[in-house]
Amino acid sequence: MARSEEISNNLNIIGSETTIVGNIVSQGDVRFDGTLEGNLTTQSKLVIGTTGRITGEIKCRDCEVAGTVRGKIKVENLLMLKATAVVEGEIKTSKLAIEPNAVFSGTCSMSTAEPQVEEQYNG
Repeated sequence: MARSEEISNNLNIIGSETTIVGNIVSQGDVRFDGTLEGNLTTQSKLVIGTTGRITGEIKCRDCEVAGTVRGKIKVENLLMLKATAVVEGEIKTSKLAIEPNAVFSGTCSMSTAEPQVEEQYNG
């Protein structure tokens, strides 16, 4: 089965007025504009909007950050830090793109061997 068939096409949206304390696990794409104190794992793409704030560990296939992340980010493929991004912590990814004015403070490890997102979905 092709990878695109294995991954859900569902889009999960967490709005700017939402605060979550705990962990989020998803098979589909996630658009995050709220506040999370916990870990977020998805087998697909994660987009953190300008109002998004995450303190914890992120694991995903692709990630676009325009908000604030404090913690660890593990991305199998491409991590993109937009101009409004503020990231403090540890990054592990295969590919990294940083726009001018993005802020990154921490460590970064890049490898052609993609870090695998462990499946933690129980549904």
